[in-house]
Amino acid sequence: MSWTNYHSHSYFCDGRYAPGFYASQACRQGFAAYGFSSHAPLPFDCRWSMKSQDLNRYSAEIQALKPEFADIMQLYRGLEVDYIPAVAGPQHPFIRDLNLDYCIGSVHFVEAFGNGTRWEIDGSHTDFLQGLREIFGNDIRGAVTRYYELIRQMVAEEKPGVIGHLDKIKMQNQSTPLFDERDGWYREAVADTLRTIAESGAVMEVNTRGIYKKRAAETYPSRWILEQAHQMNIPVTLSSDAHHPREIAGCFDQAAQMLRQIGYRTLHILWDGTWQPRPFDQNGLRKP
Repeated sequence: MSWTNYHSHSYFCDGRYAPGFYASQACRQGFAAYGFSSHAPLPFDCRWSMKSQDLNRYSAEIQALKPEFADIMQLYRGLEVDYIPAVAGPQHPFIRDLNLDYCIGSVHFVEAFGNGTRWEIDGSHTDFLQGLREIFGNDIRGAVTRYYELIRQMVAEEKPGVIGHLDKIKMQNQSTPLFDERDGWYREAVADTLRTIAESGAVMEVNTRGIYKKRAAETYPSRWILEQAHQMNIPVTLSSDAHHPREIAGCFDQAAQMLRQIGYRTLHILWDGTWQPRPFDQNGLRKP
């Protein structure tokens, strides 16, 4: 039994080490495939995204690793690409020109402060509260609704192959409860988003980072969302959003057990260059 993971970071963005070190650690842990998805460059200062001048070296390092591990593990070159309307997205020309193996589409920014600085929904809680106050007048419903509107817009217009950490905005509930996932308006926003994903045919990731970093009680997305996704036949892939090698398989057994309880019997993995369903249980995937 083995796992795969396609959401990971390295020292090209906010990870800790070189891609080769993560690859060797994934191999040591028995992974069948591993994908690199550093944060794509952004056209403004961002402390955690890759710099444009490093893109070629990033691609070259990963491509050079592929033959080294070819007999034991498949490696893939991707990016996690932020969606900001008219600014950045998975279909931006410079992203398409890279001929990536895959792309994760994510929303980390919702609107901007008066000085033009983008508001991060997964930054510090203090910064989140400042943006909520200054941009949305403390209207959490308006802010969260806009977050899901942007995800739907990204899915419909940019068509990323993988949808990243769908409900990550809920991490801000850990310090100060700001909204209730049981509220009708929230459930409606999520349901609308799931319908858009289902229509697109994209794979939705089940991201364990919130659990092992203690930023959320459940995966991104929550179990109730995954129950709806299963009813809509939305395919899922399991990922850890690893920034450190010890996080590569973080809480995979726990998340896999939950997915089995919901009714999922396959995970989608990138294998031989295409997304394919593979049977799994809490101990891993059946060997491809």
